Amino acid sequence: MSHSESRAEAKTPSESHTTMTEIVLPNHANVQGNIMGGRVMHLIDLAAAMAASRHCRRQVVTASVDSLVFLHPIKVGELVLLGANVCRVFRTSMEVEVQVFSEDLRTGTRVQTSTAFLTFVALDGDGNPCEAPCIRPRTEADRRRYKGALERRKQRLQGKS
Repeated sequence: MSHSESRAEAKTPSESHTTMTEIVLPNHANVQGNIMGGRVMHLIDLAAAMAASRHCRRQVVTASVDSLVFLHPIKVGELVLLGANVCRVFRTSMEVEVQVFSEDLRTGTRVQTSTAFLTFVALDGDGNPCEAPCIRPRTEADRRRYKGALERRKQRLQGKS
């Protein structure tokens, strides 16, 4: 696929937006009754991978995960809500933001518990990196994520040197 073809196939973030919901069960929890961090990381990776795959309609692999901070615990019996959006495409790689919320089923109260930025690489049929369609931001939030992705990418690349 040529670069001009990928531009013609540019997609909006809403076309690949992915949401996931899961209830926290006792087997997902630590001894304090909160979901284990590794379980949240697993859910973040799944939601982000689905958004990236939906964007490029290809298999993808996780290339990096930026820092992840757990702001609030999610307790057994609460819902975990994840929303994933492709922020920007850099030829074969794409950055995806995942926001994580808890929801108390009794009150409906939602609290943001985490945000993570992950980078995925699109793969061709042979498992080699291939070009992904460009992203066309539509909303103000899309434009903010798009602009921020370039700064985060610069920081990631500086960290590699």
